[in-house]
Amino acid sequence: MEKLLTRWGRALDVSCPLNDYPRPQMKRDSFVCLNGRWDYAILPADREMKDYQGIIVVPFSPETILSGVGRTVEPTDVLYYRRRFGFHKTNDRVLLHFGAVDYACDVCLNGKAVGSHKGGYLPFTFDVTDAIAEGENELTLRVTDPSETGSQASGKQTSKRGQIWYSRTSGIWQTVWLEEVPETHIGSLRLTPDIDATTLTAEVKVRGAGEAEVTALDGETVLASGVTENGKVVLQLENVELWSPENPKLYDLKITVGSDIVTSYFGMRKFSVGKDENGFSRLMLNNKPYFHNGLLDQGYWSDGMYTAASDEALVYDIQTMKDMGFNMLRKHIKIEPLRWYYHCDRLGMLVWQDMVNGGGEVNQLTAAVLPGLGLGTASRAGNISDGPKNYKLFARADEEGRKEYYRDAEGMIDLLYNCVSLALWVPFNEGWGQFDAVKAFHFFREKDPTRLIDHASGWHDQGVGDLNSFHIYFTPFVFPKHHRTDERVVALTEFGGYSMQTAGHVFNTEKFFGYRKYSDPDKLYEAVRHLYLDRIKPLIGKKGLSALVYTEVSDVEDETNGLLTFDREVTKIPVEKMKAINDEIKL
Repeated sequence: MEKLLTRWGRALDVSCPLNDYPRPQMKRDSFVCLNGRWDYAILPADREMKDYQGIIVVPFSPETILSGVGRTVEPTDVLYYRRRFGFHKTNDRVLLHFGAVDYACDVCLNGKAVGSHKGGYLPFTFDVTDAIAEGENELTLRVTDPSETGSQASGKQTSKRGQIWYSRTSGIWQTVWLEEVPETHIGSLRLTPDIDATTLTAEVKVRGAGEAEVTALDGETVLASGVTENGKVVLQLENVELWSPENPKLYDLKITVGSDIVTSYFGMRKFSVGKDENGFSRLMLNNKPYFHNGLLDQGYWSDGMYTAASDEALVYDIQTMKDMGFNMLRKHIKIEPLRWYYHCDRLGMLVWQDMVNGGGEVNQLTAAVLPGLGLGTASRAGNISDGPKNYKLFARADEEGRKEYYRDAEGMIDLLYNCVSLALWVPFNEGWGQFDAVKAFHFFREKDPTRLIDHASGWHDQGVGDLNSFHIYFTPFVFPKHHRTDERVVALTEFGGYSMQTAGHVFNTEKFFGYRKYSDPDKLYEAVRHLYLDRIKPLIGKKGLSALVYTEVSDVEDETNGLLTFDREVTKIPVEKMKAINDEIKL
């Protein structure tokens, strides 16, 4: 396999990579980045840990090029970390944050256990005030990762990589950092805009006693201010601009409790479903029909896999797709660092967010054979119930794994609730670990009534949610006959996947995967143009098609379906040509 570095990877500062404040939605002045060179060891679980084996660059997993390690952590292994750092305490409490560690870890500081965590995609925090020392400190982690051998959320990573499945990511893969706070401080923040009432509701959880003062600002101009009562305040706003991809207007927020000051931001927008003038159910943005024209975004990088080499790399993908005329990215089977969502907020890119799939190994009967009974059309012939009698068929027989799904889902919703651009949740994809999707729909709706839901993207539809969602790669999209009686929005949530290898920029030179394969850039462009303008465009106005998700932003390992190569060095279809196509894809 070829080692492909991105331009950002080549410029990596290994002493402290990704040294950007990791939580823009709730920012303090206090920030000590612990990324950089750590000691590591990878040993079988039954072998005693005696010494470290080398240096790893955190937050890149040991399987990646940028980590400097290039070794796979097997399900039977333990991954050990050590970081020594100096520290001088200036406030009451010290918090240790991990952006994400895959999968289970035990954390010690100066030999004292400070906490444990399970779950590979969500941030977690330990109060280390009683363990941290003035001067030199030693932070250690013990990490295990069952990957696809467990029932936990594991995404598209597997030991059996190939085609649409990718190499594993283990251990620390997001920023590690320290923060100092006063004894009484802000613990969490939940922001809900209401464009109909022109209000912003702020819910502030305070650690300790006290209420918070919340001030909304437009630059230096105060728009509204108030003090929470029982942790909640409603700010009445006047003459505010609405957020949209065309006008990604953000406002600032300042929250104060005693000596603790947090800054954040918000946007005034609304996501809903409504009827257009022709009676079609449409996705609505700010009470007006709005066509979501997007791409599948795996969020993988040739040198860092789950972890981009820099903030600029994250921005590059988002801005390039926006320049091509797309207005939405479907974040596929992965939860990104919060900075990625911040850039979507400020640049104006709608986000559809997938829940990370879990359960056992994907059952090809449920994932491919049964849906194929519909012959690739929208007939739904292969749909089956995902209830208890079919848990085993959907590889969801493990009860603890099903419980963990809901713990992770709630954590994801809480984490991303304040992201302005996030328009839609996807609880399940293509029967991968799907179970009780009706229950999941109601769970998501209860936890977040402000966003839309595609409960079972692609197939095994259970008849709920806001979208009637289809994945069609191999045949023309035959519109569902029942779309006039089904009040849900019709969306083509995966299609395309046109594949082309680009010499010098491919991971696997011997074989590659694609739904349709091309060897010439001009032929690829003409095929994509024909697909959008001749096959898709007529379905928008005449049939009511309301959203598109093209596969995909970039190549990933064997899968060469991207508009960008895996290393982001080549744009397969010129930006201006793709934009000319997308300019015609609208309501």
